Amino acid sequence: MKVDIHIHTNYSKDGMSGIKDIVSVAKNKGMDAIAITDHSSIEGWEEAKKVSQELNFPIILGDEIYSKQGDIIGLFLKEKIQGKKKEARFVMEEIKKQGGVVIIPHAFHGQLSFKEDLTNYLDLIDGIEVINGRRPSNGPDRKALEFAKKHNLAMTGGTDAHCAQAVGDAYTQCEANSLEEFKQAILNKKTMGSGKKSNLIYILAPTLAKLGLKKHN
Repeated sequence: MKVDIHIHTNYSKDGMSGIKDIVSVAKNKGMDAIAITDHSSIEGWEEAKKVSQELNFPIILGDEIYSKQGDIIGLFLKEKIQGKKKEARFVMEEIKKQGGVVIIPHAFHGQLSFKEDLTNYLDLIDGIEVINGRRPSNGPDRKALEFAKKHNLAMTGGTDAHCAQAVGDAYTQCEANSLEEFKQAILNKKTMGSGKKSNLIYILAPTLAKLGLKKHN
């Protein structure tokens, strides 16, 4: 399976595109599924469920959650993790309580880096993003890859897309035929981050979205 597990929709303040447009692009780029990971928000989940059924395309319900130490992606969630700027360990433990998967995105990318030593959380982290499609530098991705290999973490990829056009450029790949098998592949550390960096013009998407240039479908 090829799954872009880091996508922001128009339910994020800085996301431009609707879920149908995102799914359409994902299909065209050969994705087998996507994850919706809006910023500390699950408002798009209900629409995602409807679109998934209508278009017969698997969508993982997720959330990119702000913590005091940095962003944390929770996948296969069942409900919102409450509170703003919680401690990272609390967020990770809450994800696990829901049977979810803990992924650290853009762990070494400048101002978006995780602000504490990740080795303090190895008991809770399932995977680390080794390719982030939106951040142009490759050095931080290589550092994440080395970290994942050293500490036996799942290697994942995602576009961090804030507009539909970027979806599917970077993704997580593994041998799986269903979302449950995909989840188990992450837990069993049998995934890899694949794909490429998105066009630099898409870096502007969050700013444009905040200015009101959003598409609703």
